[in-house]
Amino acid sequence: MVNATQDRRIRLGMVGGGQGAFIGAVHRIAARLDDEYELCAGALSSDPERAMASAQEVGLAADRSYGSYEEMVAGESAREGGIEAVAIVTPNHSHYAIAKAFLAAGIHVICDKPMTVTVEEAESLQAAARDAGRILAVTYNYTGYPMVRQAQAMIERGDLGAIRVVQVQYAQDWLSEPIESDGQKQAAWRTDPAKSGAGGCIGDIGTHAYHLACFVTGLELEALCADLSAFVDGRRLDDNAHLLLRFTSGAKGMLWASQVAVGNENNLRLSVYGDKGGLAWRQQQPNELTFTTLGETPRIITRGSPAATDATLSGTRIPAGHPEGYLEAFATIYREVAAAIRTARDGKAVDINALFPTGADGKAGVAFVEAAVRSSAAGCAWVEL
Repeated sequence: MVNATQDRRIRLGMVGGGQGAFIGAVHRIAARLDDEYELCAGALSSDPERAMASAQEVGLAADRSYGSYEEMVAGESAREGGIEAVAIVTPNHSHYAIAKAFLAAGIHVICDKPMTVTVEEAESLQAAARDAGRILAVTYNYTGYPMVRQAQAMIERGDLGAIRVVQVQYAQDWLSEPIESDGQKQAAWRTDPAKSGAGGCIGDIGTHAYHLACFVTGLELEALCADLSAFVDGRRLDDNAHLLLRFTSGAKGMLWASQVAVGNENNLRLSVYGDKGGLAWRQQQPNELTFTTLGETPRIITRGSPAATDATLSGTRIPAGHPEGYLEAFATIYREVAAAIRTARDGKAVDINALFPTGADGKAGVAFVEAAVRSSAAGCAWVEL
């Protein structure tokens, strides 16, 4: 007999994320942090033997450990009490087929980014989600930070005035050497066009920076000028990207994404400047937001400050002064998707203004990558989205 707590939890499955995969464990932790989900089934590797071994390690029952996602769709669809949602944490090129199969089976999808490798695939997934009446979410997880929500709320209520300039960067150094040639699994697929798609660094972390900037400011990108480079000899996809951005409001921006910036571990930061003030946030100090009103001294806003908004507090789990970070931000996305799934359980319409990233955000990220690749290939020409 299923108890009330088990019935309240979302029955979750996972495709990918088995042995040796970093992001699978992150998704599992995020899903369990607020006790919103129960991992019930998985096809955790494209290698059936590794899939079974991985499933055993995370405690899945043998009859719900599948050798392929196709087997998982068939098995869970036919099972009473089968999964309600699936997390897809495989390499980019496989997202589309997997997501479409689960949506067709009436199962909600939580997909790692980028959602697909082409805009056409992204549009097809959006249509499939609409037709099935199911949620299609994308884990642009950095928007789950409380102080990112604070920044978004402050800009929305006009604290910065009209936005003029947006600066965003995401810098790493882990691909500074050709480690893909040594068999490093995470590097190998990310630098392979057949698995990663047309963008390397721009798709892997540039999309996070782009989504963060748009989420916080509410601006829509009109055109971009991109210079994508592969600095490591023999690398087939970009490992560094410089972009100029033009927004429909008239605001201008710059985006830098790099995986060969020596000395940077995971340096994501955002600055936004309006005609009344400016703000700055960086992920390596995630609980602080610097806000400056024109003509006044800069001040630091924290999660526990009187200036914290309801949106900030809703993403907070522990007392002020205790650091919250990456896993909690990831879990915020999962918690908001869980609330939407429960709404769908009750046959009600899901709030279209939900803060978690949806298929529309996924499509926007893919369109951004495609435009950046086109621009760079055309000699850094301006390209409209």
